[in-house]
Amino acid sequence: MKKVALYTLGCKVNQYETEAMAELFCAAGYETVDFTEKADVYVINTCSVTNMSDRKSRQIIRRAKKSNPDAVIAVTGCYAQTAPDDVLSIDGVNIVIGTKDRKNIVTLVENLDASSSVNHVSDIMSNHEFEELQIKKYSNRTRAFIKIQEGCNQFCSYCVIPYARGPVRSRPMDEVIEEIKDLASNGFKEIILVGIHVASYGADLENASLEALITAADGVDGIERIRLSSIEPMTLNAAFIDKIQTSKKLCHHFHISLQSGCDATLKRMNRKYTAKGFKSIVDGIRDAFSDAAITTDIMVGFPGETEEEFNETVNFVREVSFADAHIFRYSRRRGTPAAKRPDQIPPEIKEKRSKIITAETEKSRDEFIEKFIGKTMRVLFEQRAKDGLFEGKTDNYITVRVQSESDLNDTFADVLLESHKNGVVFGKIV
Repeated sequence: MKKVALYTLGCKVNQYETEAMAELFCAAGYETVDFTEKADVYVINTCSVTNMSDRKSRQIIRRAKKSNPDAVIAVTGCYAQTAPDDVLSIDGVNIVIGTKDRKNIVTLVENLDASSSVNHVSDIMSNHEFEELQIKKYSNRTRAFIKIQEGCNQFCSYCVIPYARGPVRSRPMDEVIEEIKDLASNGFKEIILVGIHVASYGADLENASLEALITAADGVDGIERIRLSSIEPMTLNAAFIDKIQTSKKLCHHFHISLQSGCDATLKRMNRKYTAKGFKSIVDGIRDAFSDAAITTDIMVGFPGETEEEFNETVNFVREVSFADAHIFRYSRRRGTPAAKRPDQIPPEIKEKRSKIITAETEKSRDEFIEKFIGKTMRVLFEQRAKDGLFEGKTDNYITVRVQSESDLNDTFADVLLESHKNGVVFGKIV
């Protein structure tokens, strides 16, 4: 039996696609092994959101070559799509597939040998069909990603992803619901709706929308939680919130990408909202869901970001008081408008600003968690942490750990939240 090893870099969409490709190889008679083991085929699903992502992708490709010089190495994903020649120039790469034709990866790989060098990347911008990569077999029973759409039409001035993923393509709603039913029959309790730009779901379909999909998923027996991945702020308007407020299963956790709290910076980023508009959206969510966790992404050091503009973002972050945040330093991406700007920010200033914003968001995270200490909340447990305690998430995405003699994995339990440290809550089952 031939062996295949797969490695994922980047987002939840990539994680979903890697698992789907692994299933295609298994159906063709391959055994999947850990990436550290010797394999006949290595598949690296790359990311290109930052320069660090590109560098990490190259490192993983070279690691595969060292593991077995005679193996076939296939590279897919965003870095492969946007820089196929760069990828193919790396010693050992046999085929570059990009973000299209992953459903044919087994056939493509089996037509190669260790001396092959094939660029299979096609024009993603002309692609208007959703590529079906469905997962039918599942290795766990707790939380599952479901990819509902592909592509992005926003073209933020710093972002390479629209060039890597192409225009918006939505998966037909009936196919999504069928997969959710399959997940429920396989014992899953929580699903996460993921995509490149989830807020655009249904824009290219008739009689489909994100809120309609949530409503339909709400009616699937067996699924107890529906979670949204990152979503653009202006989707969450009053009409949308009104429609989803009746959902019994939608998690009260909203990851809304801010990027900057300064209107001038947002305009240069080509973001389609203002800080005031963002705050209005957050207020609307909190009015509808009193326990809602609002998390976000914040970019520091965007070209032209002055000290005054940065301070506007700091003050806005204090005003909104996020439950958590991912802090990114602007990374120059070839081919994007922002990369051409002459007013690039020095790395040391980016680092300083990153530390300031991180400190602010950690403070607001702790303040958010503190509101729930002393309360009993329902937790879905999914793994053992390094300290031996069982770890899971509340509906509003608070990480909780408890001591238990019995195996809590894939089960719900009511937990009294007692204390917290570094963003983790410790409690006891009641």
